[in-house]
Amino acid sequence: MDKYYFDKEAADRAVSFIEEFITHTKGELAGKPLILEEWQSEITKKIFGWKHKETGYRKFRTVFIEVARKNGKTTWAASLSNYMLFADNERGSEIYAAAGDRNQAGLVFEIAKGMILNNPELSNRGKVFRNSITNEAKGNFFQAISSDSKTKHGFNANCIIFDELHTQPNRDLWDTLLTSTGSRRQPLVIAITTAGYDKNSICHEVYSYAKSVLDGSIIDESFLPVIYEADEDDDITSEETWIKANPNYGVSLRKEYMEREAKKAMDIPNYMNTFKRLHLNIWTTNETKWMNDKEWMDCQGDLGDLSGMAAWGGIDLATTRDISAFVLLFKVDNKFKILPFFFVPEDNAKKRSDRDGIDYLSWINQGHIIATPGNVTDYSFIRKKVNELSKKYRIQSIAYDRWNASQLVIDLQGDGANMSPLGQGYASLSAPTKQLEKLILGKEIEHNGNPVLRWMIGNVQLEVDAADNHKPSKKKSKEKIDGVVATICALAEYMSEEKDGDSIYDNRGLLIL
Repeated sequence: MDKYYFDKEAADRAVSFIEEFITHTKGELAGKPLILEEWQSEITKKIFGWKHKETGYRKFRTVFIEVARKNGKTTWAASLSNYMLFADNERGSEIYAAAGDRNQAGLVFEIAKGMILNNPELSNRGKVFRNSITNEAKGNFFQAISSDSKTKHGFNANCIIFDELHTQPNRDLWDTLLTSTGSRRQPLVIAITTAGYDKNSICHEVYSYAKSVLDGSIIDESFLPVIYEADEDDDITSEETWIKANPNYGVSLRKEYMEREAKKAMDIPNYMNTFKRLHLNIWTTNETKWMNDKEWMDCQGDLGDLSGMAAWGGIDLATTRDISAFVLLFKVDNKFKILPFFFVPEDNAKKRSDRDGIDYLSWINQGHIIATPGNVTDYSFIRKKVNELSKKYRIQSIAYDRWNASQLVIDLQGDGANMSPLGQGYASLSAPTKQLEKLILGKEIEHNGNPVLRWMIGNVQLEVDAADNHKPSKKKSKEKIDGVVATICALAEYMSEEKDGDSIYDNRGLLIL
């Protein structure tokens, strides 16, 4: 016999409370009743309508709702928190709006506060303070809490609204608040979020669990999964794709907006992952992917014989235990050609291949990486290679990170190389970073398909400042990008019209394009 039944009266009561007592607090609808969309009403009824036959308590204890941005999820979450504060049967209820930081945690709370102040009856029943809302008749209170709160323990939570779970920096707050519900009869945890990019996060863990409940591989009758998402291979310009991830399409999300954003994603590669994550609710590997693999591989070609031709170099020396890159840039018949070289300590290559699945050993065997003996990079190998290449090509100058200079730079200068220091900030790197992107998109650059550089291109995330200056970010990028940085340095050197070994990007200041 089925253990559950649907209490239509309880389900309708929750929806009626929201639509009769709750109003919008922002925008053109501010002050008007919050009428739930059909999908919101259906989920609300499921949460509060399904109950255990034996106890009459709610069936669902944890609800995971993942939906794209601009679908009204924060306003809806605030209305649910107010229902739990004023209309739920539990007395002495502790209700928390939780998020990754204080500002995000405060959003649900502030919207809930505005809803109460808009309604005389709720205002009379509740007391609104700066950091909390109370319903003294029932002994209930509602407050916001973030991951940086110092008072996470000692709670006895009855309802938790996790807004934008993907922003949680770790699992601490999630675990702490979930375990605080243990003494409640029918606690309710609602995680409502957009897709993220960190697949090692608590949000992706809960998302994966929700997917398993949906496909039946995990049986958890207390868990309600609700996921609106497009598929990775869907056409991002199609309305059908947009509708998959946006149940409010045509209501709070207009066609004109999605057309504009989709076109932007097609035109600007580094916006593609942002669009997929925020508007199609697709989990991405990077926060902001710089370049599509297809765009990069469309530039693959036969470099031909470059012997005797002028070249500009860029060198990026990583830590002594990881990969270093040297890249030569040629200008031939109005097209740039890239010739990369990589170096890695042999012992570390074996460890990385085993531990992280990075195919260093195959790349070494195929000649795409030069392995140096031992567990630290032997810079004499890089020096030898640069000197060897300088006999084959007319290397004009080599740009290097002026803050990471080493004995290698001094040795190469002693060998006769023109070494040019280059800063690694926006002032030095923004113009060549944008120029490299332009050259790739315009197919004005050619490479030999080196798989190491291809892998690094896919790893790049950008840092962007308020003036829209760009530079590759080693801190944000999930894996190595040294070859890309070396390429940008070589291009910067070509663009600099060097003067006495100093780059004009070091002297003339920040460019705002």
